[in-house]
Amino acid sequence: MMPLTFAAVGEDCTIMKIGGKPEVKKHLENLGFVVGGNVRVVTTMGGNLIVNVKETRVGISREMAQKIMV
Repeated sequence: MMPLTFAAVGEDCTIMKIGGKPEVKKHLENLGFVVGGNVRVVTTMGGNLIVNVKETRVGISREMAQKIMV
């Protein structure tokens, strides 16, 4: 397992674990980040990531991406 920030651009990953406080977990879940779901890094910009999750592009901060383990 590694944080999503270490995933290569274009690499398909499976979400293994989501860390952080309950409200952070709920926020990420509402965006489509669920354990067992797929995620792909589209691009990185200044440390922040744009990812495809559930056929939707989502921009997340580096801090949030560190909490998503793939």
